[in-house]
Amino acid sequence: MHTQTLDRWQHEHVFLGEHHARNERKTWVVIALTTTMMLGEIVGGALFGSLALLADGLHMSTHAGALLIAALAYYFARRHARDARFAFGTGKIGDLGAFSSAIVLAMIALLIGYEAVLRLISPVPIAFPEAIGVACLGLVVNLASVWLLREEPEHHHHVRVSDHHSHHDLHHHRDHNLRAAYLHVLADAATSVMAIAGVSAAWLLGWIWIDAVVGIVGAAVIANWSYGLIRSAGRVLLDILSDPKLAGRIRETLETDGDRITDLHLWRVGPGHFGVIVSLVTHRPKAPGSYKARLATIGALAHVTVEVEACH
Repeated sequence: MHTQTLDRWQHEHVFLGEHHARNERKTWVVIALTTTMMLGEIVGGALFGSLALLADGLHMSTHAGALLIAALAYYFARRHARDARFAFGTGKIGDLGAFSSAIVLAMIALLIGYEAVLRLISPVPIAFPEAIGVACLGLVVNLASVWLLREEPEHHHHVRVSDHHSHHDLHHHRDHNLRAAYLHVLADAATSVMAIAGVSAAWLLGWIWIDAVVGIVGAAVIANWSYGLIRSAGRVLLDILSDPKLAGRIRETLETDGDRITDLHLWRVGPGHFGVIVSLVTHRPKAPGSYKARLATIGALAHVTVEVEACH
């Protein structure tokens, strides 16, 4: 059989998110914003002898590094999308990037918490006007970045599902890599807001300790975001069944007329894309293509393998 005749039976394994290119562009723009702000603070701190500027610039460098992980994950996944060495495509590289970024976010939370505890034990003098000015400047850049990386509402018209399933289907399309980048700039924005509130309260009320307390609260919030991202990205990387309801829909669709599923493997291969391997046993076996045609109504299934055994 000539290779050309196999084309209709073969398909690509490109399982990138629907807005992969758009999200990649937005991530690079935010990196440019963050890096410019970071360099400005470090240079300004060195020139003017400002410890607050220098410290905030070095803090932003950790977020810039995490954002770079996200951007490179987008680039690598796109560059190797059709590389046959990746058995199920490169759609999960974004989840690997998100998992790595979440670890960095957890380390940032620990660092903020550690510094806050040290300041609670041994308070240090605060240059109030300068500290508030730096926090306000950082907040403007961070809010712009948060707006750029926000998860926009999607309208998946090609997915034929009922309203009952719409929430779960939208969750299938979540780009963990974009989520990781978003949480980093959101954490930076939250840190700026809490710094403004804590330093202002310390300045007006004379409570130097309140700045450290606000830092501990902020560290706890960021750690919680990190844990949620590690958990969701880790489940994808370990091929854990993330949506039992989707598996239930597959069973409802195929288990008719005496057909029974004996083995079902369902996993996410990329944002909005799931792979499924189904083994069926039946008294009246049909061609695998007929079962695949039934599953075509479930738009999230991008890679379907069906095995049929006759029950004697």
